[in-house]
Amino acid sequence: MNLQQVVDLINSYVWSTPLVLLCLGTGIYFSIRTRFLQVRLIKDMVGQLFKGQASQSGVSSFQGFAMALGGRVGTGNIAGVATAIAMGGPGALFWMWMIAFLGAGSAYIESALAQVWKEKIGGVYRGGPSYYIDKGLGQRWYALLFAVVTVISCGMLLPGIQANSIAVAVHSAFAPIKPLYSGIFITALLGLIIFGGVKRIGKAAELMVPFMAVGYILMALVIIAVNIGKLPAVLSLVFSSALGLHSLFGGVLGSAVAWGVKRGIYSNEAGQGTGPQAAAAAEVAHPAQQGLVQAFSVYVDTLFVCSATGFMLLMTGMYNTADGKGAFLAQHIPGVPEGPIWTQMAVDTLIRGVGGPFVAMALFLFAFTTLMAYAFYAESNVAYLFRKNPEPWITVTRFFLLAMTFFGTIRTATLAWGLGDIGVGLMAWLNIIAILLLSRVGLATLKDYETQRKSGKPLHFDPEKLGIRNAGLWKQINQHQQKQDSTED
Repeated sequence: MNLQQVVDLINSYVWSTPLVLLCLGTGIYFSIRTRFLQVRLIKDMVGQLFKGQASQSGVSSFQGFAMALGGRVGTGNIAGVATAIAMGGPGALFWMWMIAFLGAGSAYIESALAQVWKEKIGGVYRGGPSYYIDKGLGQRWYALLFAVVTVISCGMLLPGIQANSIAVAVHSAFAPIKPLYSGIFITALLGLIIFGGVKRIGKAAELMVPFMAVGYILMALVIIAVNIGKLPAVLSLVFSSALGLHSLFGGVLGSAVAWGVKRGIYSNEAGQGTGPQAAAAAEVAHPAQQGLVQAFSVYVDTLFVCSATGFMLLMTGMYNTADGKGAFLAQHIPGVPEGPIWTQMAVDTLIRGVGGPFVAMALFLFAFTTLMAYAFYAESNVAYLFRKNPEPWITVTRFFLLAMTFFGTIRTATLAWGLGDIGVGLMAWLNIIAILLLSRVGLATLKDYETQRKSGKPLHFDPEKLGIRNAGLWKQINQHQQKQDSTED
């Protein structure tokens, strides 16, 4: 049994039907318990984006949003959508939408929990599942397990997917640039940024994320406009395939659900446990503020960017779909493997010769910001594991991540995705169980936020008033805020 076969075997257990059902069920549960905040509070989600200001210890709300969105908007939005359609048919796009809509509720809960139990380590806010599992559930072993899994996933398993996709897209667009050269450039640039620390990561993400997302969506809108006559048929294809009603794709309904959820979670990270680590770094007056901001980032990732890729592929016919038995249900581009090349071919239908360079640049920005986010996530968990003196270990982690990034550019795409899926799946299992057990606290933050908003008074967070223990940092934050207010008066 070779390495690829071992990876596939592990994935068959990690990404079994129970995890797919757990992800969907958790999203439904939190949507109902929050009275569908993803619809009710959409105005608050946008409004809170620009409320929190950066401080010496934390980034602004928007920078926290950009860091998390940078982690979410990556190769999964281009290559991941192609894989979902290749394995599950056009209906997989619908299930990506569903896990995003439902996952917004999960994203709120996990990000609010990260704010409740964040800590200041080395003068910087750190938080996430390891911290709220430890302080909220009181299960140190569980927290240590998540931290170790996250360091391995974000530091070893996941960077390869992003780096590999960049190398493939660049080589496809600019043949003389071999993966080796791409690897050297990506690794060197990433090193310059991540050794600048969380503040530099936040500033870089704040500049890069809006630019890359808007440009990509605009290109998709142009292609949709040019092919507008096909839109009704494409929408019908997506919905009928998703519900098992299409004559051709109805037989792969199970694959559509599984791959839609799998690639949806990989893309938007709702429930995975990575987003709350960026959320914890934000300087806000109330945990709910960043929870709402992170819920909105799930929308931007899947409902906008993933949809842009999906519509470009389906409207231009640049996709194939396997039947799961070695043949194809649809084969519009024979011999072309799924991945960023499909999107490059779709853009080429608009202006020949533009697709390769455009998608290569978009994918570089998408995947590079995700690599920055992975570095921060790995560091946050290293800080948890070695909180007394984390800096030497963070430095070691940075060098290791850079090495895995370089290695990712020269290994096969299939192996890179397989390893990444294991990392995502293990984190999702551990985190979703934790946020379900801590749902009372997450829901309490939302109720407290809405009560304060109705009163019209400035937001503040008093964990003791809500019966929340071990959230001592908030006492310091409130005292500091009171001192600032008295000085201004």
